[in-house]
Amino acid sequence: MNTHELERLLMQQPVSLLHRLARGRISRHFRSGKRKLVDLLLQASAENRPGLESDLQTLIDERAQRPQPVPVEKTRPPEARSRQAVPATSRPHRTDDHGHHHEPPVSLHEWLSGIGVPPPQPFVPDAWQVEALAKLAETDVVVSVPTGSGKTYVAIEATARAMRENRTVIYTSPLKALSNTKFTEFSRVFGPGQVGILTGDRREHSQAPLLIMTTEILRNLLYDAAGGEIDVRLDTLGLVIMDESQYLADPERGVVWEETLIFCPSQARLLLLSASIGNPQDIADWLTAIRPSPCSLIRHTKRSVPLRAGYLHPNEKLTPLFRTAGIPYGQPHLLHPEAKRLFIEYEEETGPSRSR
Repeated sequence: MNTHELERLLMQQPVSLLHRLARGRISRHFRSGKRKLVDLLLQASAENRPGLESDLQTLIDERAQRPQPVPVEKTRPPEARSRQAVPATSRPHRTDDHGHHHEPPVSLHEWLSGIGVPPPQPFVPDAWQVEALAKLAETDVVVSVPTGSGKTYVAIEATARAMRENRTVIYTSPLKALSNTKFTEFSRVFGPGQVGILTGDRREHSQAPLLIMTTEILRNLLYDAAGGEIDVRLDTLGLVIMDESQYLADPERGVVWEETLIFCPSQARLLLLSASIGNPQDIADWLTAIRPSPCSLIRHTKRSVPLRAGYLHPNEKLTPLFRTAGIPYGQPHLLHPEAKRLFIEYEEETGPSRSR
């Protein structure tokens, strides 16, 4: 088999088979598209072409011997396709070609159900929000909760409490755009005269009880204070809120967050907010070790707004990405059969006959 014939045979295979063939031959092969994957396989096998051909033929034979499931949509009468989806509780369990047992996939109607603006209802803080505010009265606090869970509520309530005690509050974010957004938001909550902003290109109400700034600005202020220069009321500082504190792990800017935490005045409480800290307990332990007061971790893992994943094909066909309405983390075999079909269709459309 010459190189051209091998290349053509590889391009005829599904991407899943090519990934299996790439194991042990190509590092990080899961990041490559089909065309790139074929090129990498040909390059990697330059010195052992027979080995690649043998493994390829074995996988092709194995795939050919696997029983092919009959598509559900094609076996159902047309009138049945428009009927309302059967509730999940009454669906029979089935086994796919990988031996996994699961219920039939959700329909597009089921996947889209519930999307919209919920009806208004009285606000009741979650238990973790109440616990975070209670802990903050005694210790520093690291809050690690999913996006959309209500971290800003904790920040606003803690700020209001500190301002009632005539203490200065500093709220930091990693981006000037986010700082500008928070300045507008907090000005509506506390009043324009109560909120100031300090960024690289904006300075307003620098003596306000609540100051919004980037983390670099706060680090520089703490440097100045250590050298005897005090630009803002650090002597009355009662609370420092560091939003997006996962930047501690940033290779380039993480040192700014570390220095800010290290130089932060001991009388001020620290409130770190993040939705994506991988090791929040380690951060809390480190702050306990370097600060005079302990640090408590408030961790909440349940999303208030569930995530759903879908696939939009270039032909404008929309389908759920997984068999379930939610995202089945760690279970890639639960791809929706319609999504699989569209993937194959896309491979065929962008194969060698189309690209040459």
